[in-house]
Amino acid sequence: MEKKLRPASLCVRAGWSPKNGEPVEPPIIQSTTFKYDDSDEMAMLFDLKKEGYFYTRLQNPTNDAVAAKIAALEGGVGAVLTSSGQAANFYAVFNICEAGDHIVASNEIYGGTFNLFGVTLKKLGIECTFVNPEAGDDEIQKAFRPNTKVMFGETISNPGCKVLDIERFARLAHSNGVPLIVDNTFATPVNCRPFEWGADIVTHSTTKYMDGHATQVGGCVVDSGRFDWMAHADRYPGLCRPDESYHGLVYAEAFGKMAYTTKLVAQLMRDLGSIPAPMNAFLLNIGLQTLHLRMRQHCANAQTVAEFLNGDPRVAWVNYPGLKGNEYHELAEKYLPDGSCGVIAFGLKGNRDTAIKFMDSLKMINIVTHVADARTCVLHPASHTHRQLSDEQLREAGIAPDLIRLSVGIEDVEDILDDIRQALDKI
Repeated sequence: MEKKLRPASLCVRAGWSPKNGEPVEPPIIQSTTFKYDDSDEMAMLFDLKKEGYFYTRLQNPTNDAVAAKIAALEGGVGAVLTSSGQAANFYAVFNICEAGDHIVASNEIYGGTFNLFGVTLKKLGIECTFVNPEAGDDEIQKAFRPNTKVMFGETISNPGCKVLDIERFARLAHSNGVPLIVDNTFATPVNCRPFEWGADIVTHSTTKYMDGHATQVGGCVVDSGRFDWMAHADRYPGLCRPDESYHGLVYAEAFGKMAYTTKLVAQLMRDLGSIPAPMNAFLLNIGLQTLHLRMRQHCANAQTVAEFLNGDPRVAWVNYPGLKGNEYHELAEKYLPDGSCGVIAFGLKGNRDTAIKFMDSLKMINIVTHVADARTCVLHPASHTHRQLSDEQLREAGIAPDLIRLSVGIEDVEDILDDIRQALDKI
């Protein structure tokens, strides 16, 4: 039996096993198409009766090697790279939903995903009910309908840094005969593997910690292979009934545990695109090789910064799961025992102008839309990413109007603290 590698080794080695004389890094196959000598062989590829490459919009060797690494890290049976994290969440849901369907989602999720589910999917005929993840089981159960197809949450919410009770959400989802999708972007599989707690599908914005260097935008959908689609065949006709666009093929019958990812590629990538360039996948793989090292430093630095902010009288509140006494510390101990992430949510005593003054006074720390890379950066969602929302709407989305999102990087922590101190002194 082949030895099962630990996560740190998977970061470096999974997805690509070079043969004698081959490159140790997955090569960049920067080609749109692939040549065949036999017309029937290509026909077999188009009919999904044979594995192989024929057009990069569907599959590419570089992309597939990196997807296989992420699948190994999460403990899934298969994964598909997408052009962004937004595309990953859209594909993950749309792969099993259609007009007339319904989803249940935590309201503690990234604003872009909140808008995707609450506004854009509604235009496609898919409704979403948002639930407070801290509500009781009975309250959340009321959100489910006969046409509910999926439940969704984030391991650590962006930007609120709230920890999802994955096991509870999985139990609620499964009791209603639907899969649980968990966006694991902030925790990464180094710090949490949602499949081990009952999740069925995991998504990532690989733009964040997985890349780690702000060099490429990307996403990934990973399937555990554990959800029994055929046990709920009437609810999931796309997987369990004949696909006329593939000569009546039934994905759940033909591909078993790989049905979900095969359909995602064969249907959604075929019709909608949203693939990453092979060069982007190559850059992502370089980031993945040091993910386990970087996450350790992100978490250590963030813990120190969170403790400093928590003790400063000019700071109104701090939310970081690693802080003892934090309302999510117990969940973090359960799901994230080796650390959560480098993102801290906090508020200053004062008003919106106080937050702006603080950020404008920073010298080393960058004000950017991005989050979760090597550099420490900061954002005030109410003034930037969510500026179109009123204070009431911000609270409905789980975002305090005074919330500052600080993404702690891997610089020397004393330099990070010095910059924060001098900026606080100026407010």
